Amino acid sequence: MSRPRAKLVKDFPGCAVEAALSFIDGKWKGVLLFHLLSGTQRFNELRRKLPSVTQRMLTRQLRELEEAGLVRRTVHPVVPPHVDYDLTPLGRSMEPVIRALAIWGQTYVFCGRDGAHVVPPEDQTELQGAALRYFANTA
Repeated sequence: MSRPRAKLVKDFPGCAVEAALSFIDGKWKGVLLFHLLSGTQRFNELRRKLPSVTQRMLTRQLRELEEAGLVRRTVHPVVPPHVDYDLTPLGRSMEPVIRALAIWGQTYVFCGRDGAHVVPPEDQTELQGAALRYFANTA
């Protein structure tokens, strides 16, 4: 888990929000929690779902989620070693937050072919038009 910033140690406005975000702070933690919502996953299953993450980074992010009490790591004593990850009850309690982020992303963020993320204009009537214009320009 990310270490709290010095300014957040005492009586900082928004501290509860910052504290909650610190649990999913990191490029891959939110995505890992999202994938674990569907149930227990083996390490290599998670690695296949996140092809651009290195093995070291994936291990690090999973360990931080485990230290935070959101993920449970189970090692099965077989050869070769078999390691499973699943959400703890505390991790499962984040489901509404992760699902809300997924819905917001599906509604408001468009991913281009080049991997760029585009947020459309504020005017909701132009939402679909903005997406069509963006994809027309990147084709």
